[in-house]
Amino acid sequence: MKLNLAWVAGLALAATCNLGVAQSEKPLTIVVPTAAGGGNDAMARTIGQKLGVLLNRSVIVDNKAGANGALAAEFVAKAAPDGNTLMFGYIATHAMNPALQKLRYDPVKDFEAVGLVGYSPTLMVVNPSLKVKDVKDLVRVLKEKPDQYSVASAGNGTAPHFAAELFKMSTQTSLLHVPYKGSAPAVNDTIGGQTHVMFPSLFTGVPFVKSGRLQALAIAGNKRSAVLPDVPTLKELGIDGVEVDQWYAIFAPAKTPKDVVSKLNQALNKVLNDPEIIKKIEGHGADVDTSTPEQLSEMVRKDLVKWRQVVQRAKLQAD
Repeated sequence: MKLNLAWVAGLALAATCNLGVAQSEKPLTIVVPTAAGGGNDAMARTIGQKLGVLLNRSVIVDNKAGANGALAAEFVAKAAPDGNTLMFGYIATHAMNPALQKLRYDPVKDFEAVGLVGYSPTLMVVNPSLKVKDVKDLVRVLKEKPDQYSVASAGNGTAPHFAAELFKMSTQTSLLHVPYKGSAPAVNDTIGGQTHVMFPSLFTGVPFVKSGRLQALAIAGNKRSAVLPDVPTLKELGIDGVEVDQWYAIFAPAKTPKDVVSKLNQALNKVLNDPEIIKKIEGHGADVDTSTPEQLSEMVRKDLVKWRQVVQRAKLQAD
């Protein structure tokens, strides 16, 4: 009887200790560098929900739009390196924008790469009121009335911005660049007719194309998409040099312990192997892909070199 009581007392003490740990553990915050409602936000929330269940932690998705992703990146770079604050980074925050202009964070030195999430090709869309049949027709209209049409982007140094500039350079056309604080407001204004053209990610643009609110003209990527199989690539149409595949990934502040990064990477990869998650992400036109922290880190370094060369060649500048 005494042995049993001691055993029960031990269990009670262990339960109390475990409860204390659970109560003191901070929520896992995933900082998204764009406004709520865009493709990045939707993807982060889809992943965050499953990640929370897997890690048995509450997850908060914190949208910090501003300064073309730099606001969120600076916030995470300065956060405590304890694994409680992560960033849903993407090609703009960790390659394009740093290649375009000097920022107050270093995409390599200020972060620990956790893991890749996936890719999404860039889509070229227009407001249906333009009444253009295809890209050739749009190019004709742009040349007939130069400086009368505008192109929206998610901000300076984002994939929509780079794709638009490369398109203008390749076709020798003119479009007024209108940068927004994220893809959601940029898409909304293109739908509303305040702007005329946009290059959102396929993940962001597909729902609006399928609803008829935007007209898809081309894929600014290496191949057609199974989601929109009838939409040709710009390369197929004779317009080279506008292949912009957008990638998404999770980052932690620099100096986050390697064992914490490893645990997060394993959990993230498990989430991304969930058929339900894959179906949701691929249903919008993104391809799920995973990596080790080392593979992601190397990819970021190579992409920085690539886009710096593009900036120099195209003579791009922040508006």
